[in-house]
Amino acid sequence: MADHYFSETPASAENLRRIRIPIAGREVELTTAAGVFSPERLDIGTKVLLDSMPEPPAGGDFLDLGCGWGPISLTLATLSPHARIWAVDVNERALDLVRRNADELGLSNVRAVRPEEVPSDVSFRTIRSNPPIRVGKSILHELLETWIPRLAERSDAYLVVKRDLGSDSLQRWLAATFADGYSVYRTATAKGFRVLKVRRHGDPATAPIETL
Repeated sequence: MADHYFSETPASAENLRRIRIPIAGREVELTTAAGVFSPERLDIGTKVLLDSMPEPPAGGDFLDLGCGWGPISLTLATLSPHARIWAVDVNERALDLVRRNADELGLSNVRAVRPEEVPSDVSFRTIRSNPPIRVGKSILHELLETWIPRLAERSDAYLVVKRDLGSDSLQRWLAATFADGYSVYRTATAKGFRVLKVRRHGDPATAPIETL
């Protein structure tokens, strides 16, 4: 049976390869392998997310959910060297590639780990993700219900989803599921993909009063 990119331990030969991609405006050469998501190139959805997302916070804990071989994590780590980037995946080969690539780029602020290895008391200043849509709707919803509540107050998650793989229905589900204390927006549309933003608001009792 063929490996899926969400296989925990791909059985296929590693077949390491080198590709050139832009990371935070700089062309770099990185290592990918068979048995992970989009090993041949920077996939279109991730590029749409990277091109459209705002600058990350200067510091704090960030989450790249479903990190693959690491383009989102490596970009965040480069842009915010004082942040700690949690590159999370179930695919052990993908995690090994993130570590290799982070070491090659001299990025010591990337932690490539399985989901259960993220300490339970960590909250995230931002989440940036090309989530694993093909795991199925119920598993995807469970993932998002697990990780989005770990956003810090007044922090944002950005998710890129292909329109014909259910981005609009996912946006409706997010808005219904996270109706209390959150807002859900579509912030970008390009090349058949949507970028969805989930904003966690602060406690109304402590939030500053905004005036026009």
